[in-house]
Amino acid sequence: MKRSKYSKPLGALLKSPFFTPSEAAKHGIPRQALAYFVKKGLLLRICPGVYQAANYEPKVEFQWENLGLVAASIPKGVICLISALCYYDLTDQIMREIWIAIPHDSYPPKRPNTRIVKMRNIELGKNEIMLGEYPVRIFDRERCIVDAFRYLSKEIAIKAIQYYFRGTDYRPRPQKLGEYARALRVNITPYILSYTT
Repeated sequence: MKRSKYSKPLGALLKSPFFTPSEAAKHGIPRQALAYFVKKGLLLRICPGVYQAANYEPKVEFQWENLGLVAASIPKGVICLISALCYYDLTDQIMREIWIAIPHDSYPPKRPNTRIVKMRNIELGKNEIMLGEYPVRIFDRERCIVDAFRYLSKEIAIKAIQYYFRGTDYRPRPQKLGEYARALRVNITPYILSYTT
């Protein structure tokens, strides 16, 4: 398999943040060629089904580089829980792994240092943002706090709601927080009242 045969169609893919074998196939590049280019050091296999140019320099802050790449590479994935709380500065936890929510009926993709959480209501509070050049989905602050009470320790959840009401770069929305809690069947009314009365 000659490298020159695929160098031209591969050129466009090498400029993108990442690409999949199906995207490569649309350019006439078979999976075997991708494996060859990985072996030769031209490509990196980031995780199963995700490739990137070996010399690619992402245009994103270093602390969000892995989060952006992983979140963007999961088509229905939404940044959630510890990862989202870190992004919004609602926790003092360190993001040791990337937390991504997927629809309850989806097959969990394999990604390095990533925790996949299946959730039934994945649309509530979902926003789209750009992490550098990566288009990703992330739950808003209010959804993150309610989910913290659902999935994380009470200590982490209580600190998150404290940080939320003490935030200075946004306006807390207790009514929205209450609506999300009711929709997701979590009783956080006492905590909301303690900061609003």
